[in-house]
Amino acid sequence: MTTLIPRQPVPELNVSLMPEGQWQLNSPAPEHFTLLVFYRGLHCPLCRKSLQELNGLIERFNALGVSVLALSTDSHERAEKTQQTWTIGKVPLGYGVSIEEARNWGLFVSTGKGEKEPALFGEPGVFLVRPDGTLYMSAVNTMPFARPHFDEILGAIEYVINNDYPARGEA
Repeated sequence: MTTLIPRQPVPELNVSLMPEGQWQLNSPAPEHFTLLVFYRGLHCPLCRKSLQELNGLIERFNALGVSVLALSTDSHERAEKTQQTWTIGKVPLGYGVSIEEARNWGLFVSTGKGEKEPALFGEPGVFLVRPDGTLYMSAVNTMPFARPHFDEILGAIEYVINNDYPARGEA
């Protein structure tokens, strides 16, 4: 597993989008940040709740110059079902992140339990990436509980922008 360091470059990221198309990190570059929200997948009710919270705040993130993407290791079929059933229509949804890519981003990987979970999937992670491709902030979980709340992240971004607050944790 990789540990990403603030102020250092993050791995390249190019994923498929729902319902179609491709998304590439910082192409085009946002004004301030890209917010990447890795979620566990269709099987996760806590992910659903979290992304619905994000859906309600998306315009505020965009108004701050923050590009947002939720993404997972789910297949196209599972991502399509997520988009159709989760009421998250404002959140751009990426899918098909490989397990290797998930690990390159420092995500924990779990083995599926039961029929509803894929054989392997990435656990949650939230990343703020600067337009120059360097990490500003990350929060990585080993399971679906105790995630950062998007309203708190939004408030933090407002503070960071208004106070030119530097990335921390690079020492």
